[in-house]
This record gives sequence, C-alpha cells and structure tokens, in this order.
Amino acid sequence: MFTDEYFMKMALQEAQFALEKDEVPIGCVIVSNDRVIAKSHNLTETLTDVTAHAEMQAITSAANFLGGKYLQNCTLYVTLEPCVMCSGALAWSQISRVVIGARDEQRGFINKGLSLHPKTEVTTGIQEYECSEIVKTFFRNKR
Repeated sequence: MFTDEYFMKMALQEAQFALEKDEVPIGCVIVSNDRVIAKSHNLTETLTDVTAHAEMQAITSAANFLGGKYLQNCTLYVTLEPCVMCSGALAWSQISRVVIGARDEQRGFINKGLSLHPKTEVTTGIQEYECSEIVKTFFRNKR
C-alpha cells in the first residue's frame, strides 16, 4: 500500500522540475487506485499563462486520461495549498481527496473561507517542512 508521503515525494519532485525552469516550485500528482494518472508543476512563466498552475495542468491531464471531466475516486497531492482559482477547478472536478503539503496562509483557499466539493476530503501537513522550504527558498533567492 502506498502512503501519502510516497506520493507527496513525487509532487516534490515535480516542484523541483519547476524550480529548474525558474518557475514557482509547486508540484502535484493525481492518483487513482494507487496509480499516478497525472503529474505536473507550475508552468506560468514557460507558457506565459497565469492559469498554468500545477493543479490546473494536472486536472486537465487526469481528465484526458480518464476520458471525463470528473475526478471521483482520485486524490490530488500538491506541495502548496491551492489558490482560489485552483480550488474552484478542484471543486468542479469533484475530486475525492486533496492532500496538501504546506499551507498558503496568504493566497490559499482555506483562509479565504472557501471549500471544495462537499464530498472532497482534505488532508494537510504531509511533508510540510520540505514543501514549505522549497517555496521559501525560491522567493528568498529572488529578493
């Protein structure tokens, strides 16, 4: 049986790919029945598209893989708490579970008072230190 930590490590690897492209280092994977069906990282700079967040890329990829717009019985692992835009897309996708590495107190959906689909389970704090540190280091180096 695979663990949340196992899949979050994959999401962190995606965040590292983003970092290597000088993108904000956020990564995610979507899993169905213990199988990774999508993975991505931020591509907003590469694609010059403000909507090209890791979650948006992965949602599109997973929906294409499954052949439908709903991600029921899927889990999204993301290194940083989704923003309002991504949380809206996740709600519409009816994803079953979202696992968050680090919280985003300023831009994350939780402190904005938003929720996902009523049946979506949310877990936070998986490999929180590693997920938080890669983003903090990125922005520290930018300043």
